[in-house]
Amino acid sequence: MRAIRLHPPFDHGAALRVPPPSDKSSWRTLWSWLGEHARAAAEGAAVQVHTPEGPVIARCGDWIVLSHSGDFHVAHGVRTCDA
Repeated sequence: MRAIRLHPPFDHGAALRVPPPSDKSSWRTLWSWLGEHARAAAEGAAVQVHTPEGPVIARCGDWIVLSHSGDFHVAHGVRTCDA
């Protein structure tokens, strides 16, 4: 008898947090990590990430997750970064 799977398998991956606008070093790291999967958003200190669901805007404090399958996802966080 086969087991019934109630939840999809968890897709482990890596994540980076969108840094505050003043953190130039972390922005360089983020752009390098995202490569061609992202571009600068029209609003300052934000990045538009290409996800399987379409483009998503990630702002300071959001997490950008690279799943094991190679897709990027955005997890919106609390907005506590400086402007």
